[in-house]
Amino acid sequence: MRYSPVGAIVLAGAMLASMVGAGTAHSAPQPAGRAVVVVSGGNATSPFTTPEQSCASGLAAGNTDTALRRDLLDHGYRVFTSPAMAGRGPVVDQDGFGAFGDCPVTLPENMTVNSTGSIDTAGEHLARFLTYLRDTHGVTDIDVVGHSMGGLYSRAAFRVLQSLGSPLRIRSLTTVGTPWQGSYLSDYANGITPKSDCLGDRFCEVAMDGMKAEVTRLMSGSGREVNQAYLMGPDGWNEYQAGVLDGIPVTLIAGDRFSAPAAGANPTVWPNDGIVAATSALAVDVSDRVLPHRQCFTFADTHSIYVSNEAGLPWETGLTWDPRVHDVVRGAIDGAADGAPNRQGC
Repeated sequence: MRYSPVGAIVLAGAMLASMVGAGTAHSAPQPAGRAVVVVSGGNATSPFTTPEQSCASGLAAGNTDTALRRDLLDHGYRVFTSPAMAGRGPVVDQDGFGAFGDCPVTLPENMTVNSTGSIDTAGEHLARFLTYLRDTHGVTDIDVVGHSMGGLYSRAAFRVLQSLGSPLRIRSLTTVGTPWQGSYLSDYANGITPKSDCLGDRFCEVAMDGMKAEVTRLMSGSGREVNQAYLMGPDGWNEYQAGVLDGIPVTLIAGDRFSAPAAGANPTVWPNDGIVAATSALAVDVSDRVLPHRQCFTFADTHSIYVSNEAGLPWETGLTWDPRVHDVVRGAIDGAADGAPNRQGC
């Protein structure tokens, strides 16, 4: 779903940035070499930030990452956000919804995720970025938090790192609203799910039309791939990733703010967070071969503050801005070494 200019929200964002801005507030130092990396999702534009540096105007780390980054910093974690651009090229200052600017460091295109491009190419760029953190910031052990498509980009990056024999250790992966089994919006745009599965819900129908227009405009990339046909089945992308997550504990967080307006709802559509169905975010049909170590949590949240804004809801109802989600993310990171049972809460 594409971000649109909304002047009042920009002003609100600038005010909020003063509360969740660039400064650090470590309460307990993390072990040397260990860091959290936040990866934003499809069609997102997010700046590169370090524990000490972020954007000086607007939202310090963009509309996906700012509140989550602030919470992690306040609890003593060493946090980096990976750069993403809705298109090719390095990250540039943004206006409109979720504006940010005056960012201290701009990384090159080859380590910036093209958040409208293909999942695997995004993974290659993200792997290069993670290697950059190792080479320039001494990062050796990483806890990854992926919002939306960021969870898929992260898995693609892990596969690249493993194929190259990288010494980087992935301690954990937490996915927030990630379409493990696809988004019903892409299912519609690619002729898999009919609009009638919205059951007359106008918000759902408008979102489907918006995704279809975007997929038609781009012709290729994430919008063409984030659906059941591409991701699922014996020959799907997920099965091709079998083995990548062996030894990596995964926490899956779903939003189910929107429920079906009538009986007989398609579970690949309802309930959902405005973009991803809960069944997809919780990877209910993804095999243990692909996802061998998982735990699940669900909150009555939307996919993002953009969706919350469009629905007339407070920003705290967006998954990455909800303090309850922040608590789960920190618990997932801290408990990564404990080895929770498979499908706990799933």
